[in-house]
Amino acid sequence: MTVEETAADAALFARLRSAWRMHDPVPAGLADRMVAAVAVEDLGREYALLTLVEQEGPIAVRGETDTATLQFSDGSTGVVVHVTTTEAHLRRIDGWVDGAVLVVRLTQQDREWTAELANPGRFAFDAVPTGLSALRLVLRGADGEPTEFRTPMFEV
Repeated sequence: MTVEETAADAALFARLRSAWRMHDPVPAGLADRMVAAVAVEDLGREYALLTLVEQEGPIAVRGETDTATLQFSDGSTGVVVHVTTTEAHLRRIDGWVDGAVLVVRLTQQDREWTAELANPGRFAFDAVPTGLSALRLVLRGADGEPTEFRTPMFEV
């Protein structure tokens, strides 16, 4: 491209820009709203990470009664888990989630169980050995796409 062609292109783009500004101006505050939208896009995951960072070590759920109720949230999804001891000294984990859950998995080191989903948002795991555990849930997001929710490690 020659200098003249570059100058002609720049002049053409300036006229186009002027025409668009006159006939279809940028809405007031659009840039600020877009910055805010991008900033909050992943706020739920960031909140979960901040909650995880504030926590000191694993969450202990064993006690004299051998039952515990735990609650996890990332700001948009909430999970409640109730842990009890079975007669065989294993654990039963009952849980409820307030989203459109597709899959719930419980992990312990290299082992993983998938829950049978009952009523909407309800899941359970039977005969879980004691140890550090975490839940991984796949939910249907507001846009219909699958999203993942992970709890911090907790001891059962």
